[in-house]
Amino acid sequence: MHETPLIGSYSPDDTVAWRQGQAHTARQFLADVRCLAEVLPDRPAVLNLADSRYEFLVGFAAAILRGQLTLLPQRRAPEALRRLVDDHPGCYALTDQDEAIEGIDAVSIPPGGGAAPWPKHIPLVPLNQAVAVAFTSGSTGRPVPNTKTWGALTAVAQATGSRLGITDGDRIGVVATVPHQHMFGLEASVMLPLVHGVAMYAGRPLFPADIGSVLSNAAGRWMLVTTPLHLRACVTERMQVPSGGLILSATAPLARTLAQEAERMFQSNVHEIFGFAEAGSVAERRTIDGERWTPLEGVCVRQGQDSCTVEARYLPAPVPIPDRVTVEPTGAFFLHGREADQVNVAGHRVSLGDLNQTLLRIDGVQDGIFFLPDEEAGFVTRLMAFVVAPGKTSEEIQRALRAHLDPVFLPRPLVCVPSLPRNATGKLPREAVLELSRQWTKADGHGV
Repeated sequence: MHETPLIGSYSPDDTVAWRQGQAHTARQFLADVRCLAEVLPDRPAVLNLADSRYEFLVGFAAAILRGQLTLLPQRRAPEALRRLVDDHPGCYALTDQDEAIEGIDAVSIPPGGGAAPWPKHIPLVPLNQAVAVAFTSGSTGRPVPNTKTWGALTAVAQATGSRLGITDGDRIGVVATVPHQHMFGLEASVMLPLVHGVAMYAGRPLFPADIGSVLSNAAGRWMLVTTPLHLRACVTERMQVPSGGLILSATAPLARTLAQEAERMFQSNVHEIFGFAEAGSVAERRTIDGERWTPLEGVCVRQGQDSCTVEARYLPAPVPIPDRVTVEPTGAFFLHGREADQVNVAGHRVSLGDLNQTLLRIDGVQDGIFFLPDEEAGFVTRLMAFVVAPGKTSEEIQRALRAHLDPVFLPRPLVCVPSLPRNATGKLPREAVLELSRQWTKADGHGV
């Protein structure tokens, strides 16, 4: 088959998305897509900035029908958006908030209509049609574009849903704390519901009370698409939700202790997705079962002499994995952190990810990160750390770290801060941490 339907196995009056008690049905969705597609400008690419997950999906689908690429920005800062537009001549922006961005042509998504007839034919999309451009997070440099085909997005959504036990037309509501412009958010909170014919929540709740309220109002079983940062907040606040749901986490390693606590508290299984923008979602695991990752159906991870690659029928070529990987004969694999995550301190090598996990296990620490400044930035090459731990002092946290770390890896300084400059997916771009270290150095009056 060289084409697949735009939507999965929805009946005309099935809910595609809901928000604040209002349901958007499949028939309304197709009508909204058709109406928007008719008024979109004839351009090669669109910057989809819709805040509502439903309006985003309408805009995404309409652009697909018009043969336009949807750009998925990692950042909403005006200068970052203008840079994307400069890199994609003829691009325009699509918004649902009458948002004006200087230097960028913008089109507002009109409000959805009422009842609409069910079309005689569901639109078909070629599997090889390029439909989106996802960008790397920029945590280690400038974001890099990665083009995604309809075949790649639908294959990943089908495989992820099947691995999690979701069947077509299943009565489940998908709620996400991650933005839909992020690769994981697009795959798990937009494409997975669309392909399997299940309902998504159009909003993006961030605070535990809001997340709990939305999950409690989900029709049928719930699935929470989230990050370790948001899940930690939900556990800390002892969020109340109906039992028997499903939690899917990505964008950063999830500590097994946190997964165990979440499963106990919410009576729901916690799974993780491993992936990266260049290949999309690659593998899954239930966190409490151990460190082994199992590739999704149709995905093969191959061990090379110097690196490992991901292969799938929808990828034009093998994609190198940015992490250090050990592959078992069964095809399952173990991750050992990214090469860029490995640092050398006084002749000792260590993973910053491992240090961060040690820091987060300390009682009272809500968030934190180890950081090795660049020598050329004028800093002494010694680890420092920024920690969010209300009611704790840096000396108390240092004492707790001494019980678990070699003295050479103890951060100097360890700076307590109100919050960390994480982006919408919970990641910390290196430039943001560098700026935090510059601000501390300036305020403290000396180098690190």
